[in-house]
Amino acid sequence: MIIQTNTRVATIKASSVLPAFQAANTSQAANVADSVTISQAARDALAASATTTDSTRAAVDAKLKQIVAEGPIDRSAEDMNYLITNDPKLAAIYAKINQNNGSGNLTAEELDYQQKTIGFVNTMASLSPAEKATYDKMVASGNTAAAAGMSDIAFERATLGHTASTADGVTYDPINTEITPENILKYFSQSIGDPTGKTQSQFQALIQYLQNNSATA
Repeated sequence: MIIQTNTRVATIKASSVLPAFQAANTSQAANVADSVTISQAARDALAASATTTDSTRAAVDAKLKQIVAEGPIDRSAEDMNYLITNDPKLAAIYAKINQNNGSGNLTAEELDYQQKTIGFVNTMASLSPAEKATYDKMVASGNTAAAAGMSDIAFERATLGHTASTADGVTYDPINTEITPENILKYFSQSIGDPTGKTQSQFQALIQYLQNNSATA
């Protein structure tokens, strides 16, 4: 997947990042996160959180805050493991991912928390409350392709900001462009080149969902 821009640096190759969940400036955080046995870690963390004393919990929370504040660039494997296994909310999120063999069933709020805490590009922050609600409805209905299409748009907004261009050179503002079937066809889908066709398929699923939703509203 390649995102078109109107700058001299013409493309962003999403194949070199984690689409919609790219770790900021480092692959180490993602690699370590992938290597953790999340389901057991989640159970341990959640069980421990119920029995720890106030003083122990305060010490754990202080260390978690320190790890997050330091960012993912120089984060060690030990710190990543500590973060995932001792933050009950993050542990529950990874347990859900592990159970589902992927992140397709996470809500917008869960993705937002994961991205902010781990250090991924915060794509969910690029969606409005109404767009996040639509995302959650798609996830709840099992329409992971449409949800992925909205994630692609959120990724465009997070990485390109207010200025992007289509393949034929038309410029637009991704952040302030409403997510509608017409705008997906005219703008968002034209800013991404994907030889595999997967991204365009996700956009088509999102278009179909929005059209159906509008028709039944």
